[in-house]
Amino acid sequence: MPTLSLSTNVPVDAVVAADILKDCSRALAKIIGKPESCPDFVSPVLLQYVMVSINGSVPMSFAASEEPTAYGELVSIGGIGPGVNGKLSAALAEILETKLSVSRSRFYIKFDDVKGQNFGFNGSTF
Repeated sequence: MPTLSLSTNVPVDAVVAADILKDCSRALAKIIGKPESCPDFVSPVLLQYVMVSINGSVPMSFAASEEPTAYGELVSIGGIGPGVNGKLSAALAEILETKLSVSRSRFYIKFDDVKGQNFGFNGSTF
């Protein structure tokens, strides 16, 4: 259930959004070690697959400037922490720099490792 929410002041068209969603999903799954999607024969509750959203054209300022910037929040049940967060931050910053020209020095990301009981899915909790 790693869930990444990205906001940026850069306009994001459908094609760029699709690329960013795909690239971020792939990076999260690889670095955290959780699958992007769930095979039909396995319970998705056991696998906690990846979710990514992006919201473009958000009025944002960073360091008193409206140059391209972005903010992200990653919530996950396990899989993140001191040994992983730097790798995730670097991978996501690279994607935003490549796809949206957001300098890695103008991107913040918040990591939140939550307990399964505090995250709902399918009418229940993990």
